[in-house]
Amino acid sequence: MADAGSRSGADGPDAGPLALCARAPHVPAERLVAEMVPPPRFDAVRFDTYNLDPDQPSQAEAVTVLSGFAAGLGGAHASGGGKRRWFSRGPKAAPATGPRGVYLDGGYGVGKTHLLASLWHATPAEPALKAFGTFVELTNLVGALGFQQTVQTLGGHRLLCIDEFELDDPGDTVLVSSLLSRLVEQGVALAATSNTLPGKLGEGRFAAADFLREIQGLSAQFRPLRIDGQDYRHRGLPEAPAPFSDEQVTNAAYATPGASLDDFPGLLEHLAKVHPSRYGALTEGVAAVCLTDVGPVPDQSTALRLVVLADRLYDREIPVLASGVPFDRLFSDEMLNGGYRKKYFRAISRLTALARDAKGLVAQ
Repeated sequence: MADAGSRSGADGPDAGPLALCARAPHVPAERLVAEMVPPPRFDAVRFDTYNLDPDQPSQAEAVTVLSGFAAGLGGAHASGGGKRRWFSRGPKAAPATGPRGVYLDGGYGVGKTHLLASLWHATPAEPALKAFGTFVELTNLVGALGFQQTVQTLGGHRLLCIDEFELDDPGDTVLVSSLLSRLVEQGVALAATSNTLPGKLGEGRFAAADFLREIQGLSAQFRPLRIDGQDYRHRGLPEAPAPFSDEQVTNAAYATPGASLDDFPGLLEHLAKVHPSRYGALTEGVAAVCLTDVGPVPDQSTALRLVVLADRLYDREIPVLASGVPFDRLFSDEMLNGGYRKKYFRAISRLTALARDAKGLVAQ
């Protein structure tokens, strides 16, 4: 990672913990493409490791449908051959009829990303012909490569998996609708996860009615697959641990090799200077994130950036040790009742799980 920043103190073995606020990662376009694979947390997941809830038959149905979907992708790709075709144009496929993808809809913590990654692993194609990324990472790829180059780069793939599919502004709506339509024409199969049905994307965030044609076009590409259930991260588990003191968090940061230590308000300010697509690179090599003075997030833009950081920390299984307020008090009631409420609940859920993972870092 170029320009990753340094430790907070002087160089050397006694330099102390890292500081995320000192990092300004730069991610080359070729790395964005190469890293379009399931994140570390989902390296080993498969359909048979999915934590099925016996009281939710839709979960077992989802596994069955997705297994069949993966098996159906074993034929020859419309672009032909099995070679990597990132920067070359293959011949167009015949226009697809009917949905060319599956769309996993459900609440936070029902295992949608687990299933999406399992689909990626189960699809009988070499990794170079399968792509997996978040919605933010996909839109950033377009920004880095340009629209036409992104179509050429992904057009030779067998499968494109898009995690955390959300439309937060009209520009994204038009961009993604056009991109996915072009990829479907190239014969690319699609799979996505979201907390919002495809026909409801953008609702509560912008004047979705003004972009109804684009939203309906997106919806037509997918077969919705509802997944019901409770958050598996908290099923039968105790409540989230209470925050620690500043002193406990600081001591743990110094005692944990590879840990970072940041003041929470300062980190929020720093996130505004780093594109969300680089938050994964921001945490590269970090063994644990230690935060002091955690408090309520001041505004919605800051809150949405924090959601992306929480997702990247969760993907990478990085424990989070914090002082201040509990994670369930990060977002105001207005935020939790607004158009982005499902994102905020997902962030609370994931940060709570990471806080449990961090308890062992504090000396008892």
